[in-house]
Amino acid sequence: MTEWDDQVWDATETSGERLVAAAMGGDDIAYDGALRPDQLSDFVGQDRVKAQLGLVLEAARRRDVTADHVLLSGPPGLGKTTLAQIIAHELQAPLRLTSGPALQHAGDLAAVLSSLQPGEVLFIDEIHRTARAAEEMLYVAMEDFRVDVMLGKGPGAMAVPLDLSPFTLVAATTRAGLLPGPLRDRFGFTAHLDFYAPEDLALIIRRSAGLLQVTVRDDGIHEIAHRSRGTPRIANRLLRRVRDWAQVHGDGVVDIQTARAALDLYEVDILGLDRLDRAVLTMLVRRFGGGPVGLSTLAVAVGEEPETVETVAEPFLVREGLLMRTPRGRLATPAAWTHLGLQPPAGLADYPAQAPLPWDSAGEG
Repeated sequence: MTEWDDQVWDATETSGERLVAAAMGGDDIAYDGALRPDQLSDFVGQDRVKAQLGLVLEAARRRDVTADHVLLSGPPGLGKTTLAQIIAHELQAPLRLTSGPALQHAGDLAAVLSSLQPGEVLFIDEIHRTARAAEEMLYVAMEDFRVDVMLGKGPGAMAVPLDLSPFTLVAATTRAGLLPGPLRDRFGFTAHLDFYAPEDLALIIRRSAGLLQVTVRDDGIHEIAHRSRGTPRIANRLLRRVRDWAQVHGDGVVDIQTARAALDLYEVDILGLDRLDRAVLTMLVRRFGGGPVGLSTLAVAVGEEPETVETVAEPFLVREGLLMRTPRGRLATPAAWTHLGLQPPAGLADYPAQAPLPWDSAGEG
C-alpha cells in the first residue's frame, strides 16, 4: 500500500481549515463541526438523496423563491445536521438551529418563528420530540407562514394572527414513524439516509485526515472504514482515537497495524461492534439462550435504557444479520453465536415458531 499524501479538498480549504485550527484545543464536538463539508458537491455518499435535494435547491434558486421544507430521517450520525448546514449554505441563507426537546410550549416555537428573517433556514433536530402544542402551531406556520398568538386567558382570550417571514424548515428525526401524518405531509421533500458503504467511509476518512493533518496509509483507512458501522460520525471519531494511539505509541503514521492496535484498545472489534453491541449479544446468547426475549428485559440485563438498545445497538446488529426482531422479542441469529465463538443450537431457525420461553415478555418485542 502507498502512503496517502495529506492533500485537502479545495472546497474545505477556507472553512474547513479555519474551523479545524479553531478546534485544535477543543473537544470532539468542535472537531465534528470542523470536519463537516459545507457544499453539496463535497458531501460523500447518499448519491440519490444528493441528486434529489440538489434539484429542489437549484429550482428554488432559479425561481428566486423560498425552498420547500425538508425532512431528513435515518439513524444517528449519517449527516442530517450536515445536510441542514449545506442547505443553508447552498441557499446563501442564515441558519437557525433548535431541537424538538427545546420546543415544549407553543410560545417557545412562536418566539423562534417570529424572529426569523426572510429566506432563513430553520433546523429542528429530533423533531419527533416536539411538544404537541408546538407541533400543531408548526402546521400553520409551515403552510401559511402564520402563527396564532393567544392573548389573555379564559372566556376573554382571543387569537391574534401573526404573519411570518417566508422560511425553509429543515427537520431531522431518527424516528420518522413517530411523526403525525399532517406534519409529514407538509414537507415538500423527504429523504431517508442509509448507512454508508466502506468505500464512501474511506473517502470521508481521507478528507478528515487531511484536515486534521494526519498521515494515513490506505490499509489504515480501510481498516477504520470497515469498523465504523457504516456511520461517518463514528468513522471520524475512530480516526481521532487511532491518531492518538499513533502519536503516543507509534511514529504518528496511521497504518493497518496502528489502526488494529488502537481499535482493539477501544473495544471496537473487526465487525465494528462496540461494548454495548457485544453486551447485548452476549447477554442474549449466554443468559437467555439466544432468545427470543423482550426489549425491556434485555435492556435491564445490560444496564441500559430500552430506547438506547433499540436506537443505538439494534439497527446495526439487525443490518449485520446478528439479531432479529420478532413479534415475541429479540432473537440472536446463528451469525451472532459464531461471532461470539459459540456453536449455534440445533434448530435455531425454528425458534420463533416455538412456545414462549420463560423470560419471553408479551408485547415487548
